[in-house]
Amino acid sequence: MLIPTLVILFASLATPQPQAVNTPDTPAGHTLKAWLDAFNSGDRATEEKYLKTYDPERSLDDEMRFRGMTGGFILTQILKNEPQRIEFMVKERNGDTVAIGKMEVKPGEPAKVASFGLRAVPPGTKAAELSFKIDAATRAKVIDGTVAALNDTYVFPETAKKMAGAVRAHQQKGDYDAISDGDDFAKRLTDDFQAISHDKHLSVMFSPAALPDFDNQKPDPNREAEERKQMERVNCGFKKAEILEGNIGYLKFDFFADPGICGPTVVAAMNFLANVDAIIFDLRENGGGDPKMIAFISSYLFAERTHLNDLWTRKGDVTDQYWTDPYVPGKRLDGKPAFVLTSKNTFSGGEEFTNNLKVLKRATIVGETTGGGAHPVRGHRITEHFGIGVPFARAINPVTHTNWEGTGVEPDVKVAAADALSTAEKLAGEKAQPAKSSSAANPPTAQN
Repeated sequence: MLIPTLVILFASLATPQPQAVNTPDTPAGHTLKAWLDAFNSGDRATEEKYLKTYDPERSLDDEMRFRGMTGGFILTQILKNEPQRIEFMVKERNGDTVAIGKMEVKPGEPAKVASFGLRAVPPGTKAAELSFKIDAATRAKVIDGTVAALNDTYVFPETAKKMAGAVRAHQQKGDYDAISDGDDFAKRLTDDFQAISHDKHLSVMFSPAALPDFDNQKPDPNREAEERKQMERVNCGFKKAEILEGNIGYLKFDFFADPGICGPTVVAAMNFLANVDAIIFDLRENGGGDPKMIAFISSYLFAERTHLNDLWTRKGDVTDQYWTDPYVPGKRLDGKPAFVLTSKNTFSGGEEFTNNLKVLKRATIVGETTGGGAHPVRGHRITEHFGIGVPFARAINPVTHTNWEGTGVEPDVKVAAADALSTAEKLAGEKAQPAKSSSAANPPTAQN
């Protein structure tokens, strides 16, 4: 999952043990020090206080997970120091990974975060690549390429034209002329495109290392093997399967992986929960994924084959339908009360799963309104170092003939995300109890 203001691309890099350096006495330096102190503390309350003060848009749960992965950071070098902007190098405490960071802050006291990113330094990277700068010709080529990709495949062609016009106007006025940093240019173009489309899936990307040719990638056994290993390392996104008090099942997973790779993980989790009296799906940090996996997990909740969702692709005017599977390995939970926990971070495929079950009245949604992204995205390489993720299709619910783009999915029971689990547990206990009572009143008849 991508965190809105923090993109992490980590790779292992062996380095000597570095010496920590001090942050400069500037607004940006003070905010960076506040982040390092809070992040390195590993204390949830301390990190929460930092986020509320300096960076309220960032997810506390994401920060704590990232802290667990890295063990914190040692500040090793200040690369660029300005009052409102600082570029720096850090090394993670739990390993040898080195990353370059860029933080920009807004005027004010305290100086709140305007943008913040960390990018890992791949092994063998040369200093010249780390200081990659772009010129006018590169900016023009990137603008031409992103506009062409949007006009060719963006889900709404009229919106694509409006986005192109807005960015061309900025270009004509010279609004991009002073930008020489690749990350800054990618972010500025993303912001300008999203200002017109309000499409959170749309983004321009930059990489100092060469990007793959997304449009012409051929099947690669090595890449597929690495993807399988990566899914195994993160347990296919599944964080917890648990039977709570009252025989209530609880399943937390943070993305929908390829069922061809991760199907067995789903089967194991659902079979573990096969005899619960109610089930809670925790999607509060689910950022989306493969619609085929959405259909597979949903199949455990329906006795009959059920139409879940459609995806319409602009190019070719093609509609793909998604239905539950007629067969699942193990026992279904059809008829058992189901609940879905949501937050503002529930996005894309996580929203589809939620919306499908809400519209079909198969689950009670508990938590916050979701993020509002209903357009699947596909990457296009523009230059060796720039690409764009273009939303090329849109979800269409077969019942409502609408989707959740820009609005999110409204919960049935609106509570803060932090209170969603306890609320759902109480509701699940109440709904499961009548079913238990009915079973006790009508025990199975013994047969000879």
